[in-house]
Amino acid sequence: MTATATATTERSAAENRLGRQLVLPAVILMLVVTAYPMLRALYLSLFRYRLTTPDDREFVGLSNYLTVLSDGLFWRDMWNTVLIMIVTVGVELVIGFAFAMVMHRIVFARGAIRTSILIPYGIITVVSAFAWQFTFSLNNGYVNSWFGWLPGIAADTNWFGEHWTAMFAIMVSEIWKTTPFMALLLLAGLSQVSEDMLEAAKVDGATWWQRLYKVILPNMRAAIMVAVLFRALDAFRIFDNIFVMTKGAQNTESSSFLTYRQVIEQFQLGMGSALSVLLFLSVLLLAWVIVKLFRVDLAQARGEA
Repeated sequence: MTATATATTERSAAENRLGRQLVLPAVILMLVVTAYPMLRALYLSLFRYRLTTPDDREFVGLSNYLTVLSDGLFWRDMWNTVLIMIVTVGVELVIGFAFAMVMHRIVFARGAIRTSILIPYGIITVVSAFAWQFTFSLNNGYVNSWFGWLPGIAADTNWFGEHWTAMFAIMVSEIWKTTPFMALLLLAGLSQVSEDMLEAAKVDGATWWQRLYKVILPNMRAAIMVAVLFRALDAFRIFDNIFVMTKGAQNTESSSFLTYRQVIEQFQLGMGSALSVLLFLSVLLLAWVIVKLFRVDLAQARGEA
């Protein structure tokens, strides 16, 4: 190993040690704040415990988990959650990448364009959901009048009267709200793509699509993974839009909404805690699957290897 390589390795190791030392206080604080609620939920999930009758608490072991996993309602809501996550994240990835390309390449009025693109993400989710509920409203909305020329849309189309139309409205509101966040993450990755590599590919005769697939996307894999990971985990926990727009009607419940109903509406702390634990495990599994699918070496992406 050369002296230069040795120095680079030692510098990288020192930077890693410094990074761990800097994040250690935040990690400890997060564990202190989150560890107790997580352990408390795990503990309560082992009991048949209703808040209205706290003295009748009974230890049932894994019975709550078996009840949840054998209930078709849980799997229906899980399907709704997965469907919303896949559709919204997929659409956001495509639109967000287009927005990122525009923000990266635009020269005229760059600040104004970036600001306008990011405005939806700055709006509170509940406010955004109410706005889209009004948009798709049968009585006051303007979707039917504006898009009545499209097949399947008429003046009396009730978007919240059927399952698939209600799901469509929920997903549109989610896409509109969070696409700017996806675009922001992709813009950060796009700025790391070497202009020299793009120029070299252009000189070699590569078309725009070839430069996109051979140069831009491979060098953005780490940024794309982070963007998909963050948005998938967030979409998997969707609650606000459903609560405001449909309140779970027309079989539009998500896993988070089901947990809310068990704990807040029915005061079933034991069953609700079991649902919370399963939701937490599902999020961990989802994160693991996404990281494995992308197979990104973050150290190499940073240029440490």
